[in-house]
Amino acid sequence: RSAQGSPVNELRIEGARRWGDPAPTALAIRGGRIVALGADADAQPASATIDARGQLVLPGLVDGHAHLDKTLWGERWHPHQAGPTIAERIDNERRVLRGLKLSAARQSARLLRHMVARGTTHVRTHVDVGPEMRLAHLHDLLHTRAACAGAVDMQIVAFPQGGVVRQPGTLDLLDAAVREGADAIGGIDPSALDGDAAGQLDGIFAIASRRDCELDLHLHERGEQGARSIGMICDRTQALGLNGRVAIGHAFCLGELPPAALDPLLERLAMLDIAVMTHAPGGYMPFPPVRRLAEAGVHLFTGSDGVRDTWTPMNTGDLLERAYLVAYNSGFRDDAGLELALGMATWGGARVMRVPDYGLDVGCCADLVLVEAECAAEAVAAHPPRRLVLKRGRIVAREGVALLPAAA
Repeated sequence: RSAQGSPVNELRIEGARRWGDPAPTALAIRGGRIVALGADADAQPASATIDARGQLVLPGLVDGHAHLDKTLWGERWHPHQAGPTIAERIDNERRVLRGLKLSAARQSARLLRHMVARGTTHVRTHVDVGPEMRLAHLHDLLHTRAACAGAVDMQIVAFPQGGVVRQPGTLDLLDAAVREGADAIGGIDPSALDGDAAGQLDGIFAIASRRDCELDLHLHERGEQGARSIGMICDRTQALGLNGRVAIGHAFCLGELPPAALDPLLERLAMLDIAVMTHAPGGYMPFPPVRRLAEAGVHLFTGSDGVRDTWTPMNTGDLLERAYLVAYNSGFRDDAGLELALGMATWGGARVMRVPDYGLDVGCCADLVLVEAECAAEAVAAHPPRRLVLKRGRIVAREGVALLPAAA
């Protein structure tokens, strides 16, 4: 008997292998939560049952760093034209999006549907805020968040893509964004883009402190410049008592520093519980040494970044594939490394998003993904299709197809 097509109050999944369990077991789900495991689950009443046939069950995948408002997903192929520098890519993005006149609400819904089909149950998306679009993208994404609430939980970071100091009025817009529903505010390359690291960081940290919201900053700055910015972020986090409420995305510089410079930064990041996101870019780009950060106690997570947008035609919105790329580009060949990468796409992101009751134990929300794999390491190495995706006990995707209305 299948639970597809409508919410089911009492569901039993039989013959599923939980991440870390040596043998298949049963899970009983009631009211959107896991209420029993094993023999206890077999004894629970069920209005529908699913035979998992030994498939691996994972907690819902968590995309901790996306840009849903600017994707070209679902549109005709657009040739990649962006230049090599951050400023050139920002200018190209503004020019292209201005010409295409796409709806951020429609585009985000299109990409979310695709991501749900691949097992994403939680996403933190950065949404552009600035003098050109003002709060229009935020309002569109608030609409998408409400429309898709039954399939995916979304957090919104108000993101000043064009900078803060170099675009007067942006700080006021960020402040307004939090008042109107954003969960966090962002920053970007305070030295390289804004040319005034103290000005940008003082401004956004003041808003975070005043509005009691979180900070999630992009940091593409390289080498010593990036290290200085991280030091300044640490200083302000400590001074304002924002431990555990700050994240740094990309942090390329951490992949370039010698141990004498890297180790003290990692110690501060761990002490202040500042999370670091990397999507482990390939090619010429450095990125944080994942295993070294984990050993130092730095909280790690990952995300899709831009998916088929004006910055890159690459990335697919598939978090198992992203875990594979983190492992591959890190040179991981052992099961522990593969599971570390998967942890970044699950518990790592859930911790940044402060997801309550996340996981595979009794009492956890039934946000689950089933895949054909013997273990978590194989799930990363093979990143097979998602057989089943549940959100709060309701099937929202089956065999790689989202059971949601198609975006217009």
